[in-house]
Amino acid sequence: MTYTPFCRARCKTLRFVAVLPLLLLAGSLTFTGAAQAQSYPNKAIKLIIPYAVGGSTDQTGRLLARSLSLRLGQPVVVENRAGAGGTIGHDLVAKAPADGYTLLFSAAGPLTVTPHIYAKLSYEPIKGFEPITLVATQPLLLVVNPALKVNSVADLIREAQGRPGKLSYGSFGKGSAAHLAGEYFKTLTKVDMVHVPYKGSGPALIDLVGGQIDLMFDVFSTAAPLAKAGKLRPIAITSVDRSSQFPDVPTMQQAGVTGFEAGTWFGVLAPTGTPNPVIEQLSKALNAVLEEKDLRETLTSRGAVVRGGTPAQFNSFFLAEYEKWGKIVKAAGVTAD
Repeated sequence: MTYTPFCRARCKTLRFVAVLPLLLLAGSLTFTGAAQAQSYPNKAIKLIIPYAVGGSTDQTGRLLARSLSLRLGQPVVVENRAGAGGTIGHDLVAKAPADGYTLLFSAAGPLTVTPHIYAKLSYEPIKGFEPITLVATQPLLLVVNPALKVNSVADLIREAQGRPGKLSYGSFGKGSAAHLAGEYFKTLTKVDMVHVPYKGSGPALIDLVGGQIDLMFDVFSTAAPLAKAGKLRPIAITSVDRSSQFPDVPTMQQAGVTGFEAGTWFGVLAPTGTPNPVIEQLSKALNAVLEEKDLRETLTSRGAVVRGGTPAQFNSFFLAEYEKWGKIVKAAGVTAD
């Protein structure tokens, strides 16, 4: 077929008409995203904390919410949606409108540990969320009830070996960092202990102090005050280095459990599909908050390491943690049963 100049011109016109709706849609989406970012936020923001009131995630999230409210000029309202090891709160945020008004303040477990334990979750840990800012990382403190005749990790191992299946350890949810730390400890030391999951650090610590459970790997911020008050006995810390607040407490590796290092992290995420300008605006505000002297000092006093950074940096960190804990879950043989 021979194309005349008229035909070629007409074909070009038809092709332009065909792609015009796509160009208009793209332009509309870009304009909508930019307009939303310019007006954002114009109402209260919900910060979902997937654990009970009083735990380390709750304490850190509420501290952050207060400063973020002042920074954004709108209320940041904390909602605790505890249960199922944090998965209820994560599911809620993953299914929320992607408009920047429902955010997640997550700890590591439901995103980097739980997905390797359960064959199916109601949310996608990687595809369901947009990482915004890594807030802090924090080691765990191994604490025991003072009534337990255990003053060291070696004592704990002997006690557990002498009474297999009798000692119980708590956690702030199945699949949490505290749960996996306990299972990892069992694997490396070949002891048998019973796991008792709770809906957050707060309820678990209440039972630990009361003697309903024997020990717990808990985040530094909530375990340390009770340890300093003598209500719990600290026998090891899961970081590479000792804590300046407990200089006499050895690391797990110093206590003889070779290769043991664990901890958790806290970060802010949004539902997938949240406009990039909104994500960037939130990240900028969060990083500014993390530079505030009072907030940094408070987090540091709780044993946390303040992080911050870009959404891309948080995403890289998250993916590396996901892969790391997947390998540990498999090696420890942790299952949903």
